[in-house]
Amino acid sequence: MNLSFKIGILTKDPEQIKGTTKTLVKLVLAVKENYTNKNGNRPTQFFNIAVWGVLADNCLKYLRKGSRVAVLGKDQQRSWEDEKGNKRYATEIVASEVEFISTPKYTTKEEVNEETDYDLPF
Repeated sequence: MNLSFKIGILTKDPEQIKGTTKTLVKLVLAVKENYTNKNGNRPTQFFNIAVWGVLADNCLKYLRKGSRVAVLGKDQQRSWEDEKGNKRYATEIVASEVEFISTPKYTTKEEVNEETDYDLPF
């Protein structure tokens, strides 16, 4: 069974990927581990998330850097050749559900002040 469930904070605004027939949005999710290392810190893992269709449209409209979300999806590995002919690989989570847990002060991009910068809580 290929199932992935993560809860974390977006490290940057959702990014729409052009050139597809349906809306494709990429998210980067920071997830803290449940343990403390020898330095007293909780390590953080970063996950690339792909979101398609209407769900992607909603992510673009309502999420931004600092939003806390829960993501349910499946892990996917893909490979391609870059412009120099080198084999490249990527692993990402393809989201089937994205639950908006909390968002920064602003709810839509139109309300965001250009000078606002969100500090992540880690």
